[in-house]
Amino acid sequence: MSNPFSVDNYSRPKLELPNGEQKLLLHSCCAPCAGEIMEAVAISNIETTVFFYNPNIHPQEEYEIRKDENKRFCEKLGFNFIDADYDKDNWFERIKGLENEPERGARCTQCFDMRFERSALYAKENGFKVYATTLGISRWKDMDQINSSGEKAANRYDEIKYWDFNWRKKGGAARMIEISKREQFYQQEYCGCVYSLRDTNKWRQANNKDRIIRGIKFYN
Repeated sequence: MSNPFSVDNYSRPKLELPNGEQKLLLHSCCAPCAGEIMEAVAISNIETTVFFYNPNIHPQEEYEIRKDENKRFCEKLGFNFIDADYDKDNWFERIKGLENEPERGARCTQCFDMRFERSALYAKENGFKVYATTLGISRWKDMDQINSSGEKAANRYDEIKYWDFNWRKKGGAARMIEISKREQFYQQEYCGCVYSLRDTNKWRQANNKDRIIRGIKFYN
């Protein structure tokens, strides 16, 4: 039986931005998470600029791979792509004291806060009234935690709205994987920061699995 929510079968509804706005600033963490969302807003003719601000990603070589994959898909869809600062020193300063927090804990909250504060600021300074993020489509993430940070950053400015659309529903999370395979996106095996790399490798070693080798795995 065919899946009605697969990329080939799903009839995408026309999405509308909050308050009738026409332009979207989309904070993107990586191409796999962004692919489904970018196709959804493209089909809805929402004028979208992708904002790549992820100073958490470690090391810089990994950052460049993830950025280039996202930029490649933007070029395919005709989206503007903003390569924001890789200000990792500020990120480490912000995370100080939270190095041993678990995934989905206080460290992640600080990381989301930092990235969304910069996204909301860019939106305000560049004529966007609505911004969103790709982070929430991943089932590895706490959507409530992400949305709380997103709304908190938007609330700094009267005119900025955070769009908390649930991208996972109606097969969105599965289409994310479908699109990643179709586009043969780079498949990262840890969230991004040095501490997630550390903890993922600890888990792998405890479960008799090989340590992560970065830069070699792609969806297919």
